[in-house]
Amino acid sequence: MRENFSIVNKTKGRLPSLPFTLIKEDILGISYSLSLAFIEKNKMRELNKKYRGLNKATNILSFPLSRNNGEILICPNIVKTETKKFDRSFRELLGFLVIHGCLHLKGMQHSSRMEKEEEKYDQKYFGRH
Repeated sequence: MRENFSIVNKTKGRLPSLPFTLIKEDILGISYSLSLAFIEKNKMRELNKKYRGLNKATNILSFPLSRNNGEILICPNIVKTETKKFDRSFRELLGFLVIHGCLHLKGMQHSSRMEKEEEKYDQKYFGRH
């Protein structure tokens, strides 16, 4: 793991093996400094309320801290409950959310252009269409 990429698991669960570093570098570049943290549902609710005014837990939050520095927070418990909704395994959905968060940090907003980029990386890393 490079110095400009940290992964922290603050949950009690194990995370699947995923190409986090490759996804990060592919989308954001080698010099981008990223912190990827996996947090519990109650902490996610607290942060979602504080930063988005929504008093509920969400699957992911992305925070651009500067032009070349950002943070992605993911709640694996929420991701697990959403696998059927998105027709993906836990591993696939977790990987997709990392892609989604990196694209937000790159400056993309929800749009058909963002969806095309998500599909491109989803196909590359998970073989999905």
